Parts: sequence; structure tokens; C-alpha cells
Amino acid sequence: MDTLNGIASFVRSAESGSFAAAARALGLTPAAVGKNVARLEAELGVRLFQRTTRRLALTEAGEAFLGEVQGSLDQLRGAMANARGMTTGPAGVLRVALPNAFGREYIVPMLDGFLRAHPAVTADWRFDNRPVDLIAEGFDVAIGGGFDLRPGVVARAIVPAHRILVASAGFIREGKTIAVPDDLTGREGILIRSPQTGRIRDWVLSNRYGAEAPVSLDRRIVFDDPDAACHAAALGMGIALVPVQSARSWIERGALSRVLPDWRVDGGHVSIYYPAQKLLPAKTRLFIDHVVECVREKDLAARFSAWHPDVV
Repeated sequence: MDTLNGIASFVRSAESGSFAAAARALGLTPAAVGKNVARLEAELGVRLFQRTTRRLALTEAGEAFLGEVQGSLDQLRGAMANARGMTTGPAGVLRVALPNAFGREYIVPMLDGFLRAHPAVTADWRFDNRPVDLIAEGFDVAIGGGFDLRPGVVARAIVPAHRILVASAGFIREGKTIAVPDDLTGREGILIRSPQTGRIRDWVLSNRYGAEAPVSLDRRIVFDDPDAACHAAALGMGIALVPVQSARSWIERGALSRVLPDWRVDGGHVSIYYPAQKLLPAKTRLFIDHVVECVREKDLAARFSAWHPDVV
């Protein structure tokens, strides 16, 4: 077991670039991670890292060893967890990263049923609109959109990530009528900064027939949170471009209305991301299945379409 702990400490340190980050992922202290790696190096008779005060760098032997054990470690830990689960059921801490509004409104309500069915599982969730590095940061599952699909990670799409234009009824009445995308030019925009790059993407609108047009709003307000953008739009500050799942509740209670309801931005999908292992730990596999089933039961894929009648 000491060897397995040493390999786990080595792999997480190599993935994250520091003993401190590896310690956070493994639930250890940085000193314990360093000692585990040192014992592993002594057992192997090779130096795996070149250590400096600022960073860790793999040696040639370390790079070769990482390539051989990286995937095997996760598979072995999954196999061990599943073997224990045959008698005790799924157990352990389920670490999930998910976006603020979507996670709070739609995924949190799914948690109670899962925990009731699997009482030995503990939920440790982080809410952040920023895509995480699933492997390096030690998450079992991440939910969101726009992740870089790195080696060793699988994405399973669950709902569309359509974006729509919304504004308050009062704002829509002011100024010229907005009947076609060109009418957006010169109108105050409330736009969302990309959590990956920190920049505003040049989104392209499309309609049901495949026609396309740029989103030509003035960049009057820039936020990093879709719910804040909806709030500002409801206060009459401008036209917001936000995901359907963020705008839906505001539209349903009459605080916001669609602008150009025949047009939308196709932002891909919201997906579940998880390690590409043949033997996922039971807690992870069952949670993924639970979310997918809840999404199906609630018909969220249809409800988050820009063409759903409730948001048109």
C-alpha cells in the first residue's frame, strides 16, 4: 500500500506541477506527498523529479514512469473501490465541479435521491463557472460546457447549450423595433466573458433555416455570471446574451422577454466529464447514470432548446 500511495502522490504531483496541489487532490499535507514521492524514488532507485523552489520538473526517468503508470493507477483504484463496493456498496467522497447557476438550479435537486440511495457516499462539490482540470485537480466528475477535452477525459453531452437574446419589456419598447439581427447594432449589450479566456467571444446567431448573422450589440456591460446578466437585463440595462437555462426562470415569471425569438446562438452542449477508465469507481458511474436519468425524466434537453415554446 505504501508503494501505491507513493505512485498516487507521484502521478498527482506530475499532473498538477506541485506537491501542494497534489496534496489538495489527495487529502494529504504537502509534506506527506513529498515523503511518499521520496520513498518511491528510493524504492525504484531513480530520481523522478528535479526539484526547485518554484516548480517540479520530471526527469527523463520520471516522464517514462508517468507514461507507464498514469492510466493504470486510476484503473487500479477504480477496481479496488468496485471490489469493496460488492460488499459495502458505493462509498467515499464524490468530488464534483459544476457551474454556479446551472448546478444550483438543476443539479443540486438531483443530489438528495442519489445520497438516499447510496448513504455511504459523501458529496464534496465546487461551484465555479471556470472549467476545471478534471485529472490534475482530483475531481471525479465535472459538469459544464466549453471544456478542453484532454487525453484521459470523456465527455457525455446531456443538454444543449443554446444562448438567446433577452431584455425587459420596457427596454424593448424603447428605441427602434428589433425585427432582424442588423437592428441590434447600436443597442446596449450585456455580454458574458469567457471563463476560459476572459474575453468576449464573437458569437454568431443562426435561425431554423441555417441563416447566420453576427451579434452586433454594443459592449456596454460585461459580466462573468449569466444570472447577473439576466438581473441587469430585467432592470432595463440592455439586451443580454445568455444560456437558455439561465434565462428560462426570468422569462417564465415575465421579468424578461425574448429578443429575436427566431434566432439563437448554438454553443454546443453542457456535458458530464469524467476520467476515461474501463473501471470507473461505482460512486462515479452511478452518479453519472443518475444525472443522465434525471435529465431524461425532467426532459431538460428539450426544455433548454432555444426553440422550446416556453422560451419563444
